[in-house]
Amino acid sequence: MDGDFIGYLAACCTTFSFLPQVFRAWQTRDTKAISLSMYLVFVTGVALWLVYGVLIGNWPMMVANGLTLTLAGSVLVMKLRYG
Repeated sequence: MDGDFIGYLAACCTTFSFLPQVFRAWQTRDTKAISLSMYLVFVTGVALWLVYGVLIGNWPMMVANGLTLTLAGSVLVMKLRYG
């Protein structure tokens, strides 16, 4: 199995793992059980990975972290908005 394939598969799994949380928070507007501090740290880390990907010109890293930042960031915004 090709190493790049494993990397792409891992990126898809970790990125799209946020979809159920995004949909649930969006539908219910209930974010009480979500840790604000975890999402603040995580979104910051993903943003830094995105910047790193831009700096080294790694498109898979940029795409995966851009999507993850969008999904996790939307959960963070809903947490801040709905408590």
